[in-house]
Amino acid sequence: QFAATKARPRICCAIAAQPETLQVVQSTIAKQLSIEEGAVAPETKFVDLGADSLDTVEIMMALEEKFGVSIGEDGAQSIATVQDAADLIEKVKTAAAA
Repeated sequence: QFAATKARPRICCAIAAQPETLQVVQSTIAKQLSIEEGAVAPETKFVDLGADSLDTVEIMMALEEKFGVSIGEDGAQSIATVQDAADLIEKVKTAAAA
C-alpha cells in the first residue's frame, strides 16, 4: 500500500535570457575560443565548439567579469549550451537585482 503524502508540488521556473544578454554571451564565447561569432548559436554545446573543461571555466570567468556577477561552481557545472550560459547569467543578474 502507498501512504498518502501531503507533499506540495514543486514549482520550477526558468528565466530566459534577454536578447542582449545572449548576444554578449555569444560574443564572449567566440572571443574566448577564437572562433567566428556566427558559429556560436544558442543551441550549440560547448563541447561542439571544441571547448574543454578549462575553456568552460575560462568562459564562465569572463562572463562573470563582463556582467559583474558571481556564478558559482554549481551553476557553472549546470550549463551545456550557449543558451544555458545566457539563461544562467540572466538568472544571476535577476537574483542580484532583487
